[in-house]
Amino acid sequence: MNNNEEKIIIFDTTLRDGEQCPGATLNIDEKLAIAKQLARLGVDVIEAGFAFASPGDFQAVSKIAEIVGTENGPIICSLARAIKGDIEAAASALKPAAKGRIHTFISTSDIHLEYQLRKSRSEVLAIAEEMVAYAKTFMADIEFSPMDAVRSDPEFLYQVLERAIAAGATTVNIPDTVGYTTPSEFGALIKGIKENVPNINSAIISVHGHNDLGLAVANFLEAVKNGARQLECTINGIGERAGNASLEELVMALHVRRQYFNPFLGRPAESEESLTNIDTRQIYKTSRLVSNLTGMLVQANKAIVGANAFAHESGIHQDGVLKNKLTYEIMDAQLIGLTDNQIVLGKHSGRNAFRTRLKELGFELSESELNKAFVRFKEVADKKKEISDWDLEAIVNDEIQQAPDLFRLELVQVSCGDRARPTATVTLRTPEGEELTDAAIGTGPVDAVYKAINRVVNVPNQLIEFSVQSVTEGIDALGEVTIRLRYESQVFAGHAANTDIIVASAQAYVNALNRLYPYLQQSQKQEQVTAQQI
Repeated sequence: MNNNEEKIIIFDTTLRDGEQCPGATLNIDEKLAIAKQLARLGVDVIEAGFAFASPGDFQAVSKIAEIVGTENGPIICSLARAIKGDIEAAASALKPAAKGRIHTFISTSDIHLEYQLRKSRSEVLAIAEEMVAYAKTFMADIEFSPMDAVRSDPEFLYQVLERAIAAGATTVNIPDTVGYTTPSEFGALIKGIKENVPNINSAIISVHGHNDLGLAVANFLEAVKNGARQLECTINGIGERAGNASLEELVMALHVRRQYFNPFLGRPAESEESLTNIDTRQIYKTSRLVSNLTGMLVQANKAIVGANAFAHESGIHQDGVLKNKLTYEIMDAQLIGLTDNQIVLGKHSGRNAFRTRLKELGFELSESELNKAFVRFKEVADKKKEISDWDLEAIVNDEIQQAPDLFRLELVQVSCGDRARPTATVTLRTPEGEELTDAAIGTGPVDAVYKAINRVVNVPNQLIEFSVQSVTEGIDALGEVTIRLRYESQVFAGHAANTDIIVASAQAYVNALNRLYPYLQQSQKQEQVTAQQI
Protein backbone atom coordinates (compact mmCIF):
# COMPACT_ATOMS: atom_id res chain seq x y z
CA MET A 1 0.00 0.00 0.00
CA ASN A 2 1.43 3.38 -0.99
CA ASN A 3 -0.11 5.75 1.53
CA ASN A 4 1.28 8.80 -0.27
CA GLU A 5 -1.26 8.29 -3.04
CA GLU A 6 -4.20 8.38 -0.63
CA LYS A 7 -6.32 11.26 0.56
CA ILE A 8 -6.36 11.97 4.26
CA ILE A 9 -9.02 9.76 5.85
CA ILE A 10 -11.33 11.62 8.23
CA PHE A 11 -12.40 9.37 11.12
CA ASP A 12 -15.13 11.07 13.15
CA THR A 13 -15.49 10.03 16.78
CA THR A 14 -18.06 12.64 17.86
CA LEU A 15 -20.55 9.89 18.72
CA ARG A 16 -18.05 7.92 20.78
CA ASP A 17 -15.25 10.01 22.28
CA GLY A 18 -17.13 13.27 21.80
CA GLU A 19 -20.13 11.95 23.71
CA GLN A 20 -17.86 11.20 26.68
CA CYS A 21 -17.72 14.95 27.29
CA PRO A 22 -19.65 15.62 30.54
CA GLY A 23 -23.23 16.62 29.71
CA ALA A 24 -23.04 15.60 26.06
CA THR A 25 -25.05 12.38 26.41
CA LEU A 26 -27.24 11.70 23.36
CA ASN A 27 -30.21 9.39 22.82
CA ILE A 28 -30.45 7.04 19.84
CA ASP A 29 -32.49 9.40 17.66
CA GLU A 30 -30.06 12.24 18.29
CA LYS A 31 -27.08 10.02 17.48
CA LEU A 32 -28.78 8.94 14.27
CA ALA A 33 -29.47 12.58 13.29
CA ILE A 34 -25.78 13.42 13.79
CA ALA A 35 -24.65 10.29 11.93
CA LYS A 36 -26.81 11.21 8.92
CA GLN A 37 -25.30 14.69 8.89
CA LEU A 38 -21.77 13.29 9.21
CA ALA A 39 -22.50 11.19 6.12
CA ARG A 40 -23.61 14.35 4.25
CA LEU A 41 -20.43 16.03 5.48
CA GLY A 42 -18.46 13.26 3.81
CA VAL A 43 -16.53 11.72 6.68
CA ASP A 44 -14.89 8.43 5.73
CA VAL A 45 -15.42 6.62 9.04
CA ILE A 46 -18.00 7.15 11.79
CA GLU A 47 -17.10 5.69 15.17
CA ALA A 48 -20.72 5.20 16.22
CA GLY A 49 -20.09 4.15 19.80
CA PHE A 50 -18.80 1.52 22.21
CA ALA A 51 -21.22 -1.37 21.59
CA PHE A 52 -20.33 -3.32 24.73
CA ALA A 53 -20.64 -0.30 27.05
CA SER A 54 -24.45 -0.39 27.38
CA PRO A 55 -27.60 -1.66 25.64
CA GLY A 56 -28.21 1.93 24.47
CA ASP A 57 -24.78 2.15 22.86
CA PHE A 58 -25.28 -1.23 21.20
CA GLN A 59 -28.64 -0.15 19.76
CA ALA A 60 -27.20 3.15 18.54
CA VAL A 61 -24.30 1.46 16.76
CA SER A 62 -26.66 -1.08 15.21
CA LYS A 63 -29.18 1.56 14.08
CA ILE A 64 -26.48 3.75 12.55
CA ALA A 65 -24.95 0.70 10.86
CA GLU A 66 -28.32 -0.14 9.35
CA ILE A 67 -29.45 3.33 8.23
CA VAL A 68 -26.22 5.26 7.57
CA GLY A 69 -23.83 2.39 6.84
CA THR A 70 -24.98 1.87 3.26
CA GLU A 71 -22.83 0.72 0.34
CA ASN A 72 -22.16 4.33 -0.67
CA GLY A 73 -22.02 5.59 2.90
CA PRO A 74 -19.17 5.83 5.41
CA ILE A 75 -17.51 2.96 7.22
CA ILE A 76 -19.26 2.39 10.55
CA CYS A 77 -16.95 1.57 13.44
CA SER A 78 -17.42 0.37 17.02
CA LEU A 79 -14.84 0.60 19.77
CA ALA A 80 -13.93 -2.55 21.71
CA ARG A 81 -11.42 -3.30 24.40
CA ALA A 82 -9.04 -6.16 23.62
CA ILE A 83 -11.52 -8.53 25.24
CA LYS A 84 -13.56 -11.21 23.45
CA GLY A 85 -16.89 -10.02 24.83
CA ASP A 86 -16.30 -6.47 23.63
CA ILE A 87 -15.23 -7.64 20.18
CA GLU A 88 -18.24 -9.95 19.86
CA ALA A 89 -20.62 -7.11 20.82
CA ALA A 90 -19.00 -4.77 18.29
CA ALA A 91 -19.23 -7.37 15.53
CA SER A 92 -22.88 -8.08 16.30
CA ALA A 93 -23.86 -4.40 16.36
CA LEU A 94 -22.05 -3.75 13.08
CA LYS A 95 -23.70 -6.60 11.16
CA PRO A 96 -26.18 -4.33 9.29
CA ALA A 97 -23.39 -2.11 7.91
CA ALA A 98 -22.21 -2.58 4.33
CA LYS A 99 -18.74 -1.58 5.57
CA GLY A 100 -17.95 -2.24 9.22
CA ARG A 101 -14.82 -1.80 11.32
CA ILE A 102 -13.91 -3.10 14.76
CA HIS A 103 -11.57 -0.76 16.65
CA THR A 104 -9.86 -2.63 19.47
CA PHE A 105 -7.35 -1.24 21.95
CA ILE A 106 -5.10 -2.01 24.90
CA SER A 107 -2.71 0.18 26.89
CA THR A 108 1.01 0.02 26.18
CA SER A 109 2.59 2.66 28.47
CA ASP A 110 4.41 1.34 31.53
CA ILE A 111 2.33 3.53 33.86
CA HIS A 112 -0.89 2.01 32.48
CA LEU A 113 0.52 -1.51 32.55
CA GLU A 114 1.59 -1.19 36.18
CA TYR A 115 -1.34 0.68 37.72
CA GLN A 116 -4.32 0.00 35.44
CA LEU A 117 -3.85 -3.31 33.61
CA ARG A 118 -1.44 -4.88 36.09
CA LYS A 119 0.10 -6.88 33.26
CA SER A 120 3.59 -7.34 31.87
CA ARG A 121 4.75 -6.24 28.44
CA SER A 122 4.84 -9.82 27.20
CA GLU A 123 1.25 -10.34 28.32
CA VAL A 124 0.10 -7.19 26.49
CA LEU A 125 1.94 -8.29 23.34
CA ALA A 126 0.16 -11.63 23.41
CA ILE A 127 -3.27 -10.10 24.10
CA ALA A 128 -2.93 -7.53 21.32
CA GLU A 129 -1.99 -10.20 18.79
CA GLU A 130 -4.69 -12.64 19.92
CA MET A 131 -7.53 -10.10 20.06
CA VAL A 132 -6.73 -8.49 16.68
CA ALA A 133 -6.72 -11.99 15.16
CA TYR A 134 -10.03 -12.74 16.91
CA ALA A 135 -11.59 -9.51 15.59
CA LYS A 136 -10.34 -10.45 12.14
CA THR A 137 -12.55 -13.56 12.19
CA PHE A 138 -15.61 -11.26 12.16
CA MET A 139 -14.61 -8.71 9.51
CA ALA A 140 -11.71 -7.65 7.32
CA ASP A 141 -11.39 -4.03 8.48
CA ILE A 142 -9.69 -3.97 11.89
CA GLU A 143 -8.17 -1.00 13.67
CA PHE A 144 -5.80 -1.38 16.60
CA SER A 145 -4.84 1.30 19.13
CA PRO A 146 -2.03 1.08 21.70
CA MET A 147 -3.58 3.35 24.32
CA ASP A 148 -1.27 6.03 25.76
CA ALA A 149 1.12 5.40 22.86
CA VAL A 150 2.79 8.79 23.33
CA ARG A 151 4.03 7.82 26.81
CA SER A 152 4.98 4.28 25.77
CA ASP A 153 8.54 3.06 25.26
CA PRO A 154 9.06 3.43 21.46
CA GLU A 155 10.82 0.08 21.09
CA PHE A 156 7.94 -1.73 22.82
CA LEU A 157 5.42 0.26 20.78
CA TYR A 158 7.10 -0.88 17.54
CA GLN A 159 6.81 -4.51 18.67
CA VAL A 160 3.11 -4.20 19.55
CA LEU A 161 2.30 -2.53 16.22
CA GLU A 162 4.24 -5.13 14.23
CA ARG A 163 2.41 -8.00 15.96
CA ALA A 164 -0.99 -6.30 15.55
CA ILE A 165 -0.45 -5.74 11.82
CA ALA A 166 0.76 -9.31 11.38
CA ALA A 167 -2.42 -10.49 13.12
CA GLY A 168 -4.60 -8.57 10.65
CA ALA A 169 -4.87 -4.90 11.69
CA THR A 170 -5.46 -2.75 8.61
CA THR A 171 -5.19 0.53 10.54
CA VAL A 172 -2.93 1.26 13.51
CA ASN A 173 -3.91 4.29 15.53
CA ILE A 174 -1.39 6.25 17.62
CA PRO A 175 -3.26 8.01 20.44
CA ASP A 176 -2.09 10.92 22.54
CA THR A 177 -4.52 9.77 25.22
CA VAL A 178 -3.67 12.43 27.80
CA GLY A 179 -2.92 15.36 25.46
CA TYR A 180 0.73 15.51 26.51
CA THR A 181 2.83 15.63 23.35
CA THR A 182 4.05 18.54 21.22
CA PRO A 183 4.10 18.76 17.40
CA SER A 184 7.79 18.00 16.94
CA GLU A 185 7.63 15.05 19.35
CA PHE A 186 4.51 13.63 17.72
CA GLY A 187 5.98 14.00 14.24
CA ALA A 188 9.12 12.20 15.38
CA LEU A 189 7.05 9.39 16.87
CA ILE A 190 5.16 8.83 13.61
CA LYS A 191 8.41 8.98 11.67
CA GLY A 192 9.96 6.42 14.04
CA ILE A 193 7.03 4.08 13.49
CA LYS A 194 7.41 4.40 9.71
CA GLU A 195 11.09 3.56 9.95
CA ASN A 196 11.06 0.84 12.62
CA VAL A 197 7.91 -1.24 12.14
CA PRO A 198 8.84 -3.65 9.31
CA ASN A 199 5.29 -4.29 8.06
CA ILE A 200 3.96 -0.74 8.53
CA ASN A 201 3.20 -0.39 4.79
CA SER A 202 0.52 -3.05 5.25
CA ALA A 203 -1.54 -0.69 7.41
CA ILE A 204 -2.69 2.92 7.49
CA ILE A 205 -1.25 5.05 10.28
CA SER A 206 -3.95 6.93 12.18
CA VAL A 207 -3.67 9.50 14.97
CA HIS A 208 -5.96 10.34 17.88
CA GLY A 209 -5.31 13.12 20.35
CA HIS A 210 -6.72 15.26 23.12
CA ASN A 211 -6.41 19.00 23.45
CA ASP A 212 -5.28 19.39 27.07
CA LEU A 213 -2.44 21.71 26.04
CA GLY A 214 -4.27 23.21 23.05
CA LEU A 215 -1.94 21.37 20.64
CA ALA A 216 -4.13 18.59 19.20
CA VAL A 217 -4.65 20.10 15.73
CA ALA A 218 -1.00 21.17 15.44
CA ASN A 219 0.10 17.68 16.50
CA PHE A 220 -2.10 16.06 13.84
CA LEU A 221 -0.83 18.30 11.05
CA GLU A 222 2.74 17.42 11.98
CA ALA A 223 1.75 13.74 11.98
CA VAL A 224 0.41 14.12 8.42
CA LYS A 225 3.77 15.48 7.33
CA ASN A 226 5.43 12.36 8.73
CA GLY A 227 3.14 9.72 7.28
CA ALA A 228 -0.17 9.66 9.17
CA ARG A 229 -3.07 9.22 6.74
CA GLN A 230 -6.08 8.98 9.05
CA LEU A 231 -7.13 11.70 11.52
CA GLU A 232 -9.48 10.86 14.40
CA CYS A 233 -11.37 13.99 15.36
CA THR A 234 -14.71 15.40 16.56
CA ILE A 235 -17.09 18.15 15.51
CA ASN A 236 -16.34 21.35 17.47
CA GLY A 237 -13.49 19.45 19.13
CA ILE A 238 -15.80 18.08 21.86
CA GLY A 239 -14.62 15.23 24.04
CA GLU A 240 -13.25 14.27 27.43
CA ARG A 241 -11.48 16.95 29.47
CA ALA A 242 -10.34 19.68 27.03
CA GLY A 243 -11.74 17.77 24.07
CA ASN A 244 -10.37 16.16 20.91
CA ALA A 245 -8.72 17.47 17.78
CA SER A 246 -11.32 19.57 15.96
CA LEU A 247 -12.54 18.19 12.63
CA GLU A 248 -13.37 21.57 11.12
CA GLU A 249 -9.99 23.05 12.02
CA LEU A 250 -8.08 20.09 10.58
CA VAL A 251 -10.10 19.96 7.36
CA MET A 252 -9.89 23.69 6.69
CA ALA A 253 -6.18 23.82 7.55
CA LEU A 254 -5.56 21.07 4.99
CA HIS A 255 -7.80 22.86 2.48
CA VAL A 256 -6.54 26.41 2.85
CA ARG A 257 -2.88 25.31 3.04
CA ARG A 258 -3.05 22.40 0.57
CA GLN A 259 -0.17 23.80 -1.49
CA TYR A 260 1.97 23.45 1.65
CA PHE A 261 0.78 19.91 2.47
CA ASN A 262 0.61 18.55 -1.11
CA PRO A 263 4.29 17.50 -1.31
CA PHE A 264 3.96 15.45 1.89
CA LEU A 265 1.33 13.37 0.11
CA GLY A 266 3.41 12.98 -3.03
CA ARG A 267 1.47 15.58 -5.03
CA PRO A 268 2.64 18.59 -7.01
CA ALA A 269 2.64 21.64 -4.75
CA GLU A 270 0.34 23.55 -7.11
CA SER A 271 -2.36 20.84 -7.13
CA GLU A 272 -5.84 22.18 -6.32
CA GLU A 273 -7.32 18.74 -5.56
CA SER A 274 -8.84 18.45 -2.11
CA LEU A 275 -6.83 16.50 0.46
CA THR A 276 -9.98 15.05 2.09
CA ASN A 277 -13.41 13.84 1.00
CA ILE A 278 -15.18 16.41 3.20
CA ASP A 279 -17.87 18.64 1.70
CA THR A 280 -16.78 21.81 3.46
CA ARG A 281 -20.14 23.51 2.76
CA GLN A 282 -21.65 21.16 5.36
CA ILE A 283 -19.24 22.14 8.14
CA TYR A 284 -21.19 24.99 9.72
CA LYS A 285 -24.49 23.14 9.74
CA THR A 286 -22.85 20.04 11.26
CA SER A 287 -21.27 22.21 13.94
CA ARG A 288 -24.62 23.78 14.82
CA LEU A 289 -26.40 20.43 14.93
CA VAL A 290 -23.85 18.91 17.30
CA SER A 291 -23.89 22.03 19.47
CA ASN A 292 -27.68 22.03 19.70
CA LEU A 293 -28.06 18.33 20.48
CA THR A 294 -25.21 18.06 22.98
CA GLY A 295 -25.85 21.43 24.65
CA MET A 296 -22.14 22.22 24.22
CA LEU A 297 -22.03 25.84 23.03
CA VAL A 298 -19.40 26.95 20.53
CA GLN A 299 -17.32 29.82 21.87
CA ALA A 300 -17.58 33.01 19.82
CA ASN A 301 -13.87 33.08 18.96
CA LYS A 302 -13.69 29.39 18.00
CA ALA A 303 -11.72 28.90 14.79
CA ILE A 304 -13.79 28.21 11.64
CA VAL A 305 -17.27 27.92 13.21
CA GLY A 306 -17.31 30.52 16.01
CA ALA A 307 -19.69 33.49 15.70
CA ASN A 308 -16.72 35.86 15.33
CA ALA A 309 -14.69 33.69 12.93
CA PHE A 310 -15.62 35.93 9.97
CA ALA A 311 -16.43 39.13 11.89
CA HIS A 312 -14.34 42.31 11.62
CA GLU A 313 -14.67 45.15 14.13
CA SER A 314 -11.37 46.95 13.64
CA GLY A 315 -11.80 49.92 11.29
CA ILE A 316 -8.63 49.03 9.40
CA HIS A 317 -9.81 45.44 8.93
CA GLN A 318 -13.29 46.55 7.85
CA ASP A 319 -11.83 48.94 5.30
CA GLY A 320 -9.58 46.25 3.86
CA VAL A 321 -12.33 43.60 3.67
CA LEU A 322 -14.72 46.01 1.94
CA LYS A 323 -12.06 46.67 -0.71
CA ASN A 324 -10.94 43.07 -1.06
CA LYS A 325 -11.84 40.16 1.27
CA LEU A 326 -8.40 38.63 0.81
CA THR A 327 -6.82 41.50 2.75
CA TYR A 328 -7.98 40.01 6.05
CA GLU A 329 -9.79 36.74 5.22
CA ILE A 330 -7.94 33.57 4.27
CA MET A 331 -11.15 31.69 3.39
CA ASP A 332 -14.65 32.51 2.24
CA ALA A 333 -17.42 32.05 4.80
CA GLN A 334 -19.53 30.39 2.09
CA LEU A 335 -16.91 27.65 1.89
CA ILE A 336 -18.11 26.27 5.24
CA GLY A 337 -21.79 26.81 4.43
CA LEU A 338 -22.25 30.25 5.98
CA THR A 339 -24.44 32.65 3.98
CA ASP A 340 -26.14 35.98 4.62
CA ASN A 341 -29.04 35.18 2.31
CA GLN A 342 -32.47 36.37 3.39
CA ILE A 343 -35.14 33.97 2.19
CA VAL A 344 -38.30 35.26 0.51
CA LEU A 345 -40.56 32.97 2.50
CA GLY A 346 -43.16 34.68 4.66
CA LYS A 347 -46.39 33.98 6.49
CA HIS A 348 -48.20 33.47 3.17
CA SER A 349 -45.70 30.92 1.85
CA GLY A 350 -46.88 27.35 1.24
CA ARG A 351 -45.47 23.99 2.30
CA ASN A 352 -43.91 23.31 -1.08
CA ALA A 353 -41.83 26.52 -1.03
CA PHE A 354 -40.88 25.78 2.57
CA ARG A 355 -39.85 22.21 1.73
CA THR A 356 -37.86 23.37 -1.32
CA ARG A 357 -35.89 25.93 0.69
CA LEU A 358 -35.09 23.38 3.40
CA LYS A 359 -33.78 20.98 0.74
CA GLU A 360 -31.58 23.75 -0.63
CA LEU A 361 -30.20 24.18 2.88
CA GLY A 362 -29.49 20.44 3.08
CA PHE A 363 -32.34 19.32 5.35
CA GLU A 364 -33.99 16.01 4.42
CA LEU A 365 -37.15 15.77 6.49
CA SER A 366 -39.79 13.08 6.74
CA GLU A 367 -43.41 14.10 6.16
CA SER A 368 -44.16 14.25 9.89
CA GLU A 369 -41.00 16.26 10.60
CA LEU A 370 -41.85 18.66 7.78
CA ASN A 371 -45.35 19.17 9.16
CA LYS A 372 -44.04 19.99 12.63
CA ALA A 373 -41.41 22.37 11.27
CA PHE A 374 -43.93 24.07 8.95
CA VAL A 375 -46.38 24.76 11.80
CA ARG A 376 -43.54 26.33 13.79
CA PHE A 377 -42.39 28.32 10.74
CA LYS A 378 -45.87 29.85 10.40
CA GLU A 379 -45.82 30.84 14.08
CA VAL A 380 -42.46 32.56 13.70
CA ALA A 381 -43.44 34.19 10.40
CA ASP A 382 -46.35 35.89 12.16
CA LYS A 383 -43.86 37.52 14.56
CA LYS A 384 -40.94 38.34 12.25
CA LYS A 385 -40.88 40.47 9.12
CA GLU A 386 -37.76 38.79 7.71
CA ILE A 387 -36.70 35.18 8.20
CA SER A 388 -33.10 34.21 7.55
CA ASP A 389 -31.63 30.83 6.74
CA TRP A 390 -30.30 30.80 10.30
CA ASP A 391 -33.85 31.22 11.60
CA LEU A 392 -34.97 28.28 9.46
CA GLU A 393 -32.15 26.17 10.79
CA ALA A 394 -33.08 27.03 14.38
CA ILE A 395 -36.74 26.20 13.71
CA VAL A 396 -35.93 22.81 12.18
CA ASN A 397 -33.42 21.86 14.87
CA ASP A 398 -35.80 22.97 17.62
CA GLU A 399 -38.78 21.05 16.26
CA ILE A 400 -37.42 17.74 15.01
CA GLN A 401 -34.55 17.07 17.41
CA GLN A 402 -36.29 17.25 20.75
CA ALA A 403 -36.18 14.98 23.77
CA PRO A 404 -39.02 12.50 24.37
CA ASP A 405 -42.32 14.39 24.65
CA LEU A 406 -43.12 13.41 28.25
CA PHE A 407 -43.88 16.70 29.98
CA ARG A 408 -45.36 19.29 27.61
CA LEU A 409 -45.42 23.02 28.27
CA GLU A 410 -48.94 24.32 27.61
CA LEU A 411 -48.73 27.82 29.10
CA VAL A 412 -46.18 30.17 30.61
CA GLN A 413 -47.09 33.62 31.92
CA VAL A 414 -44.77 36.02 33.74
CA SER A 415 -45.21 39.24 35.68
CA CYS A 416 -42.09 41.24 36.53
CA GLY A 417 -40.59 44.73 36.71
CA ASP A 418 -38.12 46.86 38.61
CA ARG A 419 -40.61 47.35 41.48
CA ALA A 420 -42.44 44.02 41.26
CA ARG A 421 -41.70 40.55 42.55
CA PRO A 422 -41.15 38.29 39.50
CA THR A 423 -44.02 35.81 39.41
CA ALA A 424 -44.60 32.98 36.92
CA THR A 425 -47.57 30.76 36.21
CA VAL A 426 -47.10 27.58 34.18
CA THR A 427 -49.34 24.81 32.92
CA LEU A 428 -47.83 21.47 31.95
CA ARG A 429 -49.28 18.25 30.59
CA THR A 430 -47.80 15.28 32.44
CA PRO A 431 -46.76 11.97 30.83
CA GLU A 432 -50.10 10.58 32.07
CA GLY A 433 -52.01 13.28 30.15
CA GLU A 434 -53.04 15.34 33.17
CA GLU A 435 -52.87 19.15 32.98
CA LEU A 436 -51.34 20.76 36.07
CA THR A 437 -50.92 24.46 36.85
CA ASP A 438 -48.80 26.14 39.51
CA ALA A 439 -47.15 29.49 40.23
CA ALA A 440 -43.98 30.65 41.95
CA ILE A 441 -42.01 33.76 42.87
CA GLY A 442 -38.35 34.01 41.89
CA THR A 443 -35.37 36.34 41.87
CA GLY A 444 -36.10 37.01 38.20
CA PRO A 445 -38.60 35.91 35.56
CA VAL A 446 -36.65 32.83 34.46
CA ASP A 447 -36.01 31.78 38.05
CA ALA A 448 -39.75 32.13 38.75
CA VAL A 449 -40.62 30.03 35.70
CA TYR A 450 -38.19 27.27 36.69
CA LYS A 451 -39.47 27.20 40.27
CA ALA A 452 -43.05 26.93 39.02
CA ILE A 453 -42.11 24.09 36.67
CA ASN A 454 -40.32 22.28 39.50
CA ARG A 455 -43.45 22.49 41.64
CA VAL A 456 -45.41 20.76 38.87
CA VAL A 457 -42.99 18.05 37.73
CA ASN A 458 -41.36 17.28 41.11
CA VAL A 459 -38.21 15.97 39.43
CA PRO A 460 -35.05 16.55 41.54
CA ASN A 461 -32.28 18.38 39.67
CA GLN A 462 -29.63 21.07 39.90
CA LEU A 463 -29.40 23.79 37.24
CA ILE A 464 -25.69 24.10 36.45
CA GLU A 465 -25.68 26.15 33.23
CA PHE A 466 -27.99 28.65 31.53
CA SER A 467 -27.04 30.51 28.35
CA VAL A 468 -28.86 32.62 25.78
CA GLN A 469 -27.74 33.36 22.22
CA SER A 470 -29.34 35.39 19.46
CA VAL A 471 -29.75 33.50 16.18
CA THR A 472 -29.80 36.69 14.10
CA GLU A 473 -29.59 40.42 14.72
CA GLY A 474 -32.57 42.64 15.46
CA ILE A 475 -35.15 43.16 18.18
CA ASP A 476 -37.30 40.35 16.74
CA ALA A 477 -34.47 37.80 16.58
CA LEU A 478 -34.98 34.22 17.67
CA GLY A 479 -33.28 33.62 20.99
CA GLU A 480 -31.71 30.21 21.60
CA VAL A 481 -31.54 29.00 25.18
CA THR A 482 -29.33 26.11 26.25
CA ILE A 483 -29.40 24.75 29.80
CA ARG A 484 -27.80 21.85 31.61
CA LEU A 485 -29.20 20.02 34.63
CA ARG A 486 -27.38 17.67 36.98
CA TYR A 487 -28.95 14.71 38.73
CA GLU A 488 -26.59 12.54 40.74
CA SER A 489 -23.52 12.16 38.50
CA GLN A 490 -25.39 12.65 35.20
CA VAL A 491 -25.81 15.88 33.23
CA PHE A 492 -28.78 16.51 30.91
CA ALA A 493 -28.97 19.27 28.31
CA GLY A 494 -32.01 21.13 27.00
CA HIS A 495 -32.32 23.49 24.05
CA ALA A 496 -35.08 25.69 22.61
CA ALA A 497 -35.52 28.72 20.34
CA ASN A 498 -38.24 31.35 20.41
CA THR A 499 -38.71 35.06 19.77
CA ASP A 500 -39.69 35.26 23.47
CA ILE A 501 -36.67 34.48 25.66
CA ILE A 502 -38.83 33.55 28.65
CA VAL A 503 -40.80 31.04 26.60
CA ALA A 504 -37.56 29.64 25.12
CA SER A 505 -36.15 29.31 28.66
CA ALA A 506 -39.21 27.38 29.81
CA GLN A 507 -39.16 25.11 26.74
CA ALA A 508 -35.43 24.40 27.16
CA TYR A 509 -35.98 23.50 30.82
CA VAL A 510 -38.82 21.12 30.01
CA ASN A 511 -36.69 19.64 27.21
CA ALA A 512 -33.90 18.87 29.71
CA LEU A 513 -36.38 17.45 32.23
CA ASN A 514 -37.71 15.13 29.53
CA ARG A 515 -34.19 13.73 29.15
CA LEU A 516 -33.70 13.42 32.89
CA TYR A 517 -37.08 11.85 33.71
CA PRO A 518 -36.49 8.41 32.05
CA TYR A 519 -33.12 8.17 33.82
CA LEU A 520 -34.81 8.98 37.15
CA GLN A 521 -37.45 6.31 36.57
CA GLN A 522 -34.80 3.73 35.67
CA SER A 523 -32.80 4.58 38.82
CA GLN A 524 -35.88 4.24 41.01
CA LYS A 525 -36.74 0.86 39.48
CA GLN A 526 -33.19 -0.35 40.08
CA GLU A 527 -33.38 0.78 43.70
CA GLN A 528 -36.64 -1.15 44.13
CA VAL A 529 -35.12 -4.31 42.65
CA THR A 530 -32.08 -3.97 44.91
CA ALA A 531 -34.30 -3.43 47.97
CA GLN A 532 -36.34 -6.56 47.14
CA GLN A 533 -33.17 -8.62 46.74
CA ILE A 534 -31.96 -7.47 50.14
